[in-house]
Amino acid sequence: MKKSPTQCTLDKLREDCDAVQVVEHWQSFFGRKGGVRKDLFGFIDIIALRGEETIAVQATSWTSVSARVKKIAESEHVSAVRKAGWKILVYGWRKNEKTNRYEARIIDLS
Repeated sequence: MKKSPTQCTLDKLREDCDAVQVVEHWQSFFGRKGGVRKDLFGFIDIIALRGEETIAVQATSWTSVSARVKKIAESEHVSAVRKAGWKILVYGWRKNEKTNRYEARIIDLS
C-alpha cells in the first residue's frame, strides 16, 4: 500500500524527535467538495519537538516541494514562526522504484 507524505514524515520524525503531532485538520463544513484541509498558520502540517527545538513541517510529494516552498515564503505568518525560533522544514517524498523505499527531499526554510 502506498504511504502518504504525512505518514512518511511522521515515521521519520518519530525516529528523531521527542514528540510529534499532526496539526493540520479537516474542515468538513468548508469548501466545494464537502471539506478542505487547513494547515496551522496556513503552512504547517506537523509540529515536532526535539530537545529545545520546535520544528514546523510541511509534508508533500517530491514533485510539489517547490510549490510548498513558495506557499511558505508568501505566508503572512512565516516571519512570526521564524521570530519564535522555530525551524521550518518541507519534506517531499517519493518512492524509489529500484530500492522500493521512500526517500525524502528536505528543504530548510528557517
